[in-house]
Amino acid sequence: MPFTLYPAIDLKAGQVVRLKRGDMAQATIYGDPATQAAAFDKAGFGWLHVVDLDGAFAGRPANAAAVDAILAATTRPVQLGGGIRDMATVEAWLKRGIARIILGSAAVKDPDFARAACRAFPGQVAVGIDAKDGMVATEGWAEVSSVSALDLALAFEDAGAAAIIHTDIERDGMLGGVNVEATAALAARLSTPVVASGGVAGVEDILALRAAGGVAGTIIGRALYDGRITPEAAIAAARG
Repeated sequence: MPFTLYPAIDLKAGQVVRLKRGDMAQATIYGDPATQAAAFDKAGFGWLHVVDLDGAFAGRPANAAAVDAILAATTRPVQLGGGIRDMATVEAWLKRGIARIILGSAAVKDPDFARAACRAFPGQVAVGIDAKDGMVATEGWAEVSSVSALDLALAFEDAGAAAIIHTDIERDGMLGGVNVEATAALAARLSTPVVASGGVAGVEDILALRAAGGVAGTIIGRALYDGRITPEAAIAAARG
């Protein structure tokens, strides 16, 4: 199974930012979305991972212009999450050129819709599971539900989801190392591909995820922006 890297472009008020543990008050601004997308494209990454942070909190798309600019600046497929809570929004983003939609809060709060979306657009809808101590967090991580990450993932096993994107929110943006054990354990229980997110600090995290087996890829954010890992080194590690 190929191991795919997803460099992250998180959007807040039309700009690229990185947060610490999803805290909107702890945002570091990195600049223009289109410029960043073009840079990741040129570096050779196969996908881009985009999150509409304002949309995640508002429950509806809030950075459409920035997303359109990213799509215009890259030839790579783009997966997008944040504020996608109904079928009309899913369809609208796919028509605009998004390759894969990520459903997070909606998967917990409206699972019937999320499952229907997976089935209506096979291979184009992923389920984002953001977990704190194994329990699912929603609404831009502002709320922690009573649903476990494993139970939610299992509920989508027969829905045709393109992937499960598992984020350990205690590690996200902290550069403390990815939660390899939890991600690999989740992947071992599922037939749906699992993508790791949160805490990747360097090449060693990519190598550890690959060595664990069963994990389909990982999202990389702050480590790339802060220069702790170069695109070339990340891509080489993913290829083995």
